[in-house]
Amino acid sequence: MSIKIGRVSHYYDKIGVAVVDLEGGLSVGNKIKFVRGGEDLFEQTVDSIQFEHDKLDTAKKGDVVGLKTVKGVKEGADVYKI
Repeated sequence: MSIKIGRVSHYYDKIGVAVVDLEGGLSVGNKIKFVRGGEDLFEQTVDSIQFEHDKLDTAKKGDVVGLKTVKGVKEGADVYKI
């Protein structure tokens, strides 16, 4: 079962980091997937979470965090915890 936990608001392609506005909690080690337009893009395990340049183990609803992604992802993609 997938739970929507956020949306990509920006993507930095040079460093491969998605900025995600969280609508739910997220922790390092969680498995997530990116979905855009109803289409599953890719899945990955969360290796690191950054908040204002600090590394976190967990982030909560309302945080805006940076996630290193295994592939490029466009703004507006939804993020689901799986």
